[in-house]
Amino acid sequence: MLRKGAYEVGASHYPVMILLHVSFFISLIVEVLLVDRPLSPIFLLLFIIFICTQALRIWCLSTLGEYWNTKIIILPGANVVKKGPYMFIRHPNYLVVCVEILLLPTMFQAYFTAIMFTLLNFIMLSVRIPLEEKALMEATNYTSEFKKKITAN
Repeated sequence: MLRKGAYEVGASHYPVMILLHVSFFISLIVEVLLVDRPLSPIFLLLFIIFICTQALRIWCLSTLGEYWNTKIIILPGANVVKKGPYMFIRHPNYLVVCVEILLLPTMFQAYFTAIMFTLLNFIMLSVRIPLEEKALMEATNYTSEFKKKITAN
């Protein structure tokens, strides 16, 4: 996409986001190993929700195709994707990550990790989503498409 004139937004916070996600998995492993708790009594239910969440992730990835990226890459003049899960929610992959960060630790009763990283992820997304939305509004048909969606509802 960069060869087509795309540019990155939010590059300064991207390493922090990577650190957050790596730290999440380290914290999860350490907490599970250090705190001797059994699996959650509702592990099976949580696991089923986890599998459904992964199905949503695959739907997100397959819908975006070549446009999927962990960075905020903006292609000026592009039409925003408005099919698949994007018909229902603007940032479905962020929903997937939020659910994972809460769900995975809860499956193993790693409550410190669940609470701490849910809060940290909330802070990260409170920075990231407004930057992404602003860039999409300025460089694509995002605003007009979103207005159409609101008007249709």
